[in-house]
Amino acid sequence: MGPSNDDACGGEGIRRRSCGCSKEDFLPEESFKSWGNYTKALKATPARLLDRLTARSGEHTELVEMKARSQHEMKKSLTWWDLMWFGIGAVIGAGIFVLTGLETKKHAGPAVVLSYVVSGVSAMLSVFCYTEFAVEIPAAGGSFAYLRVELGDFVAFIAAGNILLEYVIGGAAVARSWTSYFATLCNHHPNDFRIHVSTFPDDYNQLDPIAIVVIIVICTLAVASTKGSSRFNYIASIFHVAIILFIVIAGLTKANPKNFTPFAPYGPRGIFVASAVLFFAYVGFDAVSTMAEETKNPAKDIPIGLVGSMVITTLAYCILAVTLCLMQPYQQIDEDAPFSVAFEAVGWGWAKYIVAAGAIKGMTTVLLVSAVGQARYLTHIARTHMISPWFAKVHERARATAGSAW
Repeated sequence: MGPSNDDACGGEGIRRRSCGCSKEDFLPEESFKSWGNYTKALKATPARLLDRLTARSGEHTELVEMKARSQHEMKKSLTWWDLMWFGIGAVIGAGIFVLTGLETKKHAGPAVVLSYVVSGVSAMLSVFCYTEFAVEIPAAGGSFAYLRVELGDFVAFIAAGNILLEYVIGGAAVARSWTSYFATLCNHHPNDFRIHVSTFPDDYNQLDPIAIVVIIVICTLAVASTKGSSRFNYIASIFHVAIILFIVIAGLTKANPKNFTPFAPYGPRGIFVASAVLFFAYVGFDAVSTMAEETKNPAKDIPIGLVGSMVITTLAYCILAVTLCLMQPYQQIDEDAPFSVAFEAVGWGWAKYIVAAGAIKGMTTVLLVSAVGQARYLTHIARTHMISPWFAKVHERARATAGSAW
């Protein structure tokens, strides 16, 4: 007689070829076996909560026992090269095309380049932390798995909720922005592609079918193959680098050094105020740390991939900021579409389509890496049974996670 379904999904150190989608896959604990067990579990809640407040996991548990609950191991197919391009794709999105104009005009002036340096250094320090997480515990859970070992289940539980909320809300916002830039390419207003529902409250009455389709396509690609996602991201990122080079080279041909004076009209305070906002242009690198379980040599590949991507991103941001400030006086820079308006101001209105294409590419890879990272977080959270263990399953052939489909 083979092992039970509980052994397949919840047993530690046991792998099965497959398991179904029965009640046992979603509610395997004894507490859900009967109403009597459920009543007893409710009565024991205070004691169990106290135990959770003080309980901590171990490295062996996270690296061996938790992985076994996925039935099949993920393919170790990624190198530092893949991780570096994943990092670039995760970070360089629409932020550089929007936040630069806003902070240049309101807080920093041409000194916004220093703001990008300050926020880049701060982001690099965060990268070092995530690198330590991933190297010490190379599991799909990333910071969640590290917190279970270092600070315990309760802190990890709170972090899990914040992580999933961040990915859901962030993905929705980026997908909605994708529609806005797509509308720019088509010479339409974004609301032309949205469905207005008059019975819904204001700010919640614009349904965005294009954003939904984009998310479905991106998640399908993420589910299909991690290596395939890496290749798509690699090709798309090369395209993005070409657009950035165009913006820089074309913009510098229209540069006027006088626009750099005064350099810091708002003083040092303005530089640091802007850097606090511009830090959000670097957000996304944490998703790369969740790929440690699929990395061939985590101790070598993760530090090179994460640090390399952050260095390249910081340099790109600084060069783009310098280009923008040389093209226009900081007082005239548009807050919403700085690069597009700057090219229009110098007589190159057609260049706004290239900027929009670059923004769309950036948001596409941000969504892709976000979907990959969210699935890995979800997988490890499910391994701990904080959510249904069904989401921890790894497909036998594709070695993709069931959580990806979520």
